[in-house]
Amino acid sequence: MNKPLASLSLDLDNAWSYLQIHGNEEWQSYPSYLDQLVPMFLDDMAARNLKVTVFVVGKDASLPQNRDLLRGIAESGHEIGNHSFNHLPWLDRFTAAGLRAELTEAHDAIGTATGSSTVGFRGPGFSFSAETLSVLASLGYTYDASTLPTFIGPLARAYYFRSGDLSEEERELRSKLFGSFTDIRRPNTAYRWATHDLMELPVTTIPLIRTPFHLSYLLWLAGISEKLADLYLSVALAACRATGTTPSVLIHPLDFFGGDDAPDLAFFPGMEHSGAEKRAISGHFLDRLTDAFDFTTCRAHVEASKPSRTVTL
Repeated sequence: MNKPLASLSLDLDNAWSYLQIHGNEEWQSYPSYLDQLVPMFLDDMAARNLKVTVFVVGKDASLPQNRDLLRGIAESGHEIGNHSFNHLPWLDRFTAAGLRAELTEAHDAIGTATGSSTVGFRGPGFSFSAETLSVLASLGYTYDASTLPTFIGPLARAYYFRSGDLSEEERELRSKLFGSFTDIRRPNTAYRWATHDLMELPVTTIPLIRTPFHLSYLLWLAGISEKLADLYLSVALAACRATGTTPSVLIHPLDFFGGDDAPDLAFFPGMEHSGAEKRAISGHFLDRLTDAFDFTTCRAHVEASKPSRTVTL
């Protein structure tokens, strides 16, 4: 029996982008772990025979030392997506001209580094706006993947505010980080925007209850109880099957890195675990997901979708 089609994507956030969001000035030297992460990630995907989407940050693509690593992702058969140039999770605050410059610069840098022309975008921190859709449509993109239809965004933002070293101005910039409570009303499966020739592929949350089950969230639950996390994933898989939801599942670099791999990121949830522990737990969750679904790239998922729903922003 064929498994339902689903998509898997990696937001290739680098060490500097986490430091930047947290308010640490060390980000300005652009510290990187890509030389450790990318080979590990490619080996993990190859071991599971997976081809996924990797959303690349334009600044990383513009640095010569990263180009061979990023090109290697594309040459391994993975889709390359656009994750903005500067990874600023307040794109909704940009002027139209500033947003166009941000996304175009990323598009060009990523294309040069990887040899791939990107047609999909995800905003950092799930940042999203109508102007973003206009710019993407004008660049010839076919889909956006920036929405997370859940109500917990403000709770995640509160955690960052409590743990970060942020001025009042920086807090104001981040005031919409991770979205709002009203995001729970957004569709949870692929749909078409009425006012733009674009598809939207949300990061899927558990149908009906609308809480996340991407890998970072499962790892957080596993820090409380691995049995609880396994049960929670079982609920997510059962709800997807019952509702015919074919999920788009998100992973992050720190799903594979522990405190021993990136000690400067100890403030991030789950970094009290070693990298070996996190990789073992993440691998277990990935195996459960791939047992249930036939994972592919976001682009292939969008192209295979036949959404009956059209949404006006």
